[in-house]
Amino acid sequence: MQAYQEITLLPEADISLGFLWQKLYQQIHIALVEHKVADNQSLVAVGFPEYGAKGFPFGRKLRLFAPGRAQLECLNIESYLSRLSDYAHLKSIQTVPEPTGYVSFMRYHAKGAARIEKDHQEKARRWMIKSGKPLNECLKELDKTRPEPMTGLPFLWAESQETKQRDGSQARKFPLFIQRSEMAGAREGGLTCYGLSRPEEPIALPVF
Repeated sequence: MQAYQEITLLPEADISLGFLWQKLYQQIHIALVEHKVADNQSLVAVGFPEYGAKGFPFGRKLRLFAPGRAQLECLNIESYLSRLSDYAHLKSIQTVPEPTGYVSFMRYHAKGAARIEKDHQEKARRWMIKSGKPLNECLKELDKTRPEPMTGLPFLWAESQETKQRDGSQARKFPLFIQRSEMAGAREGGLTCYGLSRPEEPIALPVF
């Protein structure tokens, strides 16, 4: 990634930082969907330089990264943020400076308690049929690796524009959990239209 553009949110007493983040990220998602290069595939990545900040966990800044200036110029994110102009300061497109490290940001699919229980029961039944063991014994064994229903990862409420386009219906909002991982060095990868790395090929974004 050679070019980036930084956005800083400017909350006020009656408009919270969390509310502004939901609005900002939704507009960015719309922009990435409208400029996608393939089904749920973007050339522009989203970075969170203040990830893990006290207060609101994404801080106040967001960065858009692209292979070059042309992709960010084509995206023209300013046109999507016109309604947020009083609450979001957009800097001009800049060249990425020498990085101090690399990270990736990707979506974490967190399951709720009901879904975990359903999957747990189905897995135990399959194991019972395969092994011939009693169901309660299979359930007890699987309890050792049962996932927790909650996650401490930060999230933003989002709705899928691609689902809306495909089905022609109002998309439901869902919590988009975002996980940051340290990367050993620069590497290419794939991006979704949320600007996040695909788990099977995470892209390394520069830290500076």
